Amino acid sequence: MRQFLVAIVCLVAALLAPPALADEAQIRQALEAKLDGVKVDGVQPAPIAGIFEVRLQSSDGPQIVYTDAQGGYVFTGHLIDSKSGRDLTEERLKKLTAIDFGSLPLDLAVKIQRGNGKRVLAMFSDPYCPYCRRLEQTLLQIDDLTVYVFMYPVIRPQNADHSRAVWCSRDRAKAWLELAASDKPKVPTAGANCANPVDKVLELGRSMRVRSTPTLYFANGERAEGGMQIAEMRAKLDEIARQPARKN
Repeated sequence: MRQFLVAIVCLVAALLAPPALADEAQIRQALEAKLDGVKVDGVQPAPIAGIFEVRLQSSDGPQIVYTDAQGGYVFTGHLIDSKSGRDLTEERLKKLTAIDFGSLPLDLAVKIQRGNGKRVLAMFSDPYCPYCRRLEQTLLQIDDLTVYVFMYPVIRPQNADHSRAVWCSRDRAKAWLELAASDKPKVPTAGANCANPVDKVLELGRSMRVRSTPTLYFANGERAEGGMQIAEMRAKLDEIARQPARKN
């Protein structure tokens, strides 16, 4: 509560301050000094007059804070459009963390297709992550979907060979679903001695700052973390399917 009140006081102070032109270099210098040298990636006006969005790059990926025109006040939190209910900060973060879906090395993923597979989703998933298991069971109820699973065994790394055994199985999709989507995990009998991409996927996930499972990437490149209810997932996939194809 105290932090919330401090943020409100800072916001009010910034709004009541005399108008001044924003100096991006000044804001960068002021904030990097205050934030222990965290790199400022960019500065631009926020939807609120006199307030500026500052994009930071941290070990956890892009972050957004807000400041006045001189970088004298800094506050964190999400900007909500009270009329529409839109979370403007969340929308910006989704854009900042989006990728080119076509750049994903899909040859390192287990491909699971249902129906015509026209809707596409990639995810980093751990077979021993409870949220991943629920999501896997949700996805089983959605037709016309192709899921590329990047096996990411970080919850129980001692069981990473179970994911390797999935890759060594004749039917990888079936083996993965029996391990990761069934009520009780069934470890593949294929063994884990074949050439497999698990270590490469672990490196890929670290390079993409995948710090939790499941982490999803939709066909438009948008990133999401955590599970989704089936209605929300269907709505998201349908929304993206209606979007015009991106030209890379």
